[in-house]
Amino acid sequence: MANANDNNVLPSIFYLTGIPGYEAAHCWISIPFCLLYLIAIVGNSTILHIIRTDPNLHEPMYYFLTMLSITDMGMSLSTLPTVLRIFWFNANEITFDACVTQMFFIHSLSLMESAVLLAMAFDRYVAICNPLRYATILTPRRIICAGLVLLLRSTALLLPLLIHLLWYPFCDSHELSHSFCLQLDMIRLACADTTFNSLYGLGLVIFFWGVDSLGIIMSYIFILRSVLGIASREERLKALNTCASHICAVLILYVPMIGLSMVHRFAKHSSPLVHIFMANIYLLVPPVLNPIIYSVKTKQIRRRILQLLEPQRCLSAFK
Repeated sequence: MANANDNNVLPSIFYLTGIPGYEAAHCWISIPFCLLYLIAIVGNSTILHIIRTDPNLHEPMYYFLTMLSITDMGMSLSTLPTVLRIFWFNANEITFDACVTQMFFIHSLSLMESAVLLAMAFDRYVAICNPLRYATILTPRRIICAGLVLLLRSTALLLPLLIHLLWYPFCDSHELSHSFCLQLDMIRLACADTTFNSLYGLGLVIFFWGVDSLGIIMSYIFILRSVLGIASREERLKALNTCASHICAVLILYVPMIGLSMVHRFAKHSSPLVHIFMANIYLLVPPVLNPIIYSVKTKQIRRRILQLLEPQRCLSAFK
């Protein structure tokens, strides 16, 4: 690429931002970040290991949970390198190609997580409203096909947005606002008409998040209608309890996402720390809390984790 000083060409280097004003404390700030990344990676790895090794968990619900855990782990691993490089080594430079690559993984995995939650809502709908046909509707083959469709949906439509960045000149500051690359953050630095990226990005958000959230809401309307038709109060609570983990996962993803969108649109002139804080919550909290919630609320997974942590089993491992 050409030199970044040329006002009409694409720069080869961008500069990420840690926590402005707290550069001297970056090493200490890295401690909670490292803890969160560790919890996310170990937690989701544990979920994947338990589902893979326990034949009793080879069911549609746990296949979708596998997709969610893989997505969460990918989300953590996509931001971890640049975040820790800044906090540990004050290395805030990133090439344009690396920035766009990281941007692709962050945005596609975010869209994928929303799509998986929609699929999990459909899974709960079938399990509660049509339990006798549950195994015949959600066959392993159909689940694999659904996963591939969701993956294609989350990546293919995103590519034009990122490819279009190749044609933008960046003639002013090359300093980004976060310790990772986001599309909205990059296009604000372009000194060209960014209408396509702005409108296309907004359209993607409305399409993906709108369709997914509407699908989840409709699924739970049918679920509630079916549950309220059950005569026994205990059976109603038992049916709703199977949805508790999924409802928590939906709230964990959508509440920070809505908060971040509100900050970007209605608090543009607020402190940069607010934007940084909300962006980190949006990207870090779901991968950290999802495995914890499913470990606590799902009896089969909780039992397997307790078996893994059983003292006698641990002792026998060292014999």
